[in-house]
Amino acid sequence: MAKIRNDKGRRRDGVWDPLKDSHSDRIKASGVPLTPQTQSPSYRLAYADEEFLCREELRPVRLQLELLKPEMMLAEKGIQSTVVMFGGARIPAPGQAAWAARNEVQKRNLEAASVFYDEARAFARKCSEFSAGFDYREYVVVTGGGPGVMEAGNRGAADVGAPSIGLNIVLPHEQAPNPYVTPDLSFNFHYFAIRKMHFLMRAKAIAIFPGGFGTLDEMFEAVTLIQTKRMAPIPLILFGREFWHRIIDFDSLAEFGTIAPDDVNLLNFVETADEAWSIIAKAYEEEHAMKMEGA
Repeated sequence: MAKIRNDKGRRRDGVWDPLKDSHSDRIKASGVPLTPQTQSPSYRLAYADEEFLCREELRPVRLQLELLKPEMMLAEKGIQSTVVMFGGARIPAPGQAAWAARNEVQKRNLEAASVFYDEARAFARKCSEFSAGFDYREYVVVTGGGPGVMEAGNRGAADVGAPSIGLNIVLPHEQAPNPYVTPDLSFNFHYFAIRKMHFLMRAKAIAIFPGGFGTLDEMFEAVTLIQTKRMAPIPLILFGREFWHRIIDFDSLAEFGTIAPDDVNLLNFVETADEAWSIIAKAYEEEHAMKMEGA
């Protein structure tokens, strides 16, 4: 007969649950006396010993766990594909103050960039409305889970009652999940590398808004994987032509010879959510038609 657990996770027949109970409670419940030997860290079950799991030698295990946990939970939800949204955490919503600004120039720049918050929110709504036709298994919005453009993405999905994913990361200045992430799709990572894998493993398209080092890192990672054919080509969409062409001279890279002239064509520059969605719709037009026929 299956064991029944109470609200605290303890089995009602008194048998301890090694993942729910403390080390002392397990010892008591199992009838083993509390002694210096049984209370020693060496006596703890390995998978229930946090100090052991955090040792440097256990890093490969922790990497595997960070890969497996979100993968298994997303698979259980039936989520097959995503639309990734990258962008600056410092870009405020329209009407809000630029909390990260250090001077008047930065304040003006960031507050003017709030237009991208609106476009990110609108773009996420479009993706989510389309996702509804697939029972929210395809084209699910995924962001980094934080403020700024990330918040706008999750908020746009919430506007139309759709689920969305947040992939947070542990930072020196703690980044809390924004309130629009679907709670049971809110994940937290220690390792940037594993987080990046989860961004791209299901991606059908990547939309990149103005941002800082993190956004640039994510953009170059994605375009490099596509350029080197380590990842299938998908729409890579950059919002804000003026911003991107001001900070990166892509054409000069091609002229210098460090990238091929055609590599510049891997990037699609847009200004609005409508433009971005039209690129995605065109890229998957034939696939969508086949799925509709199959339905």
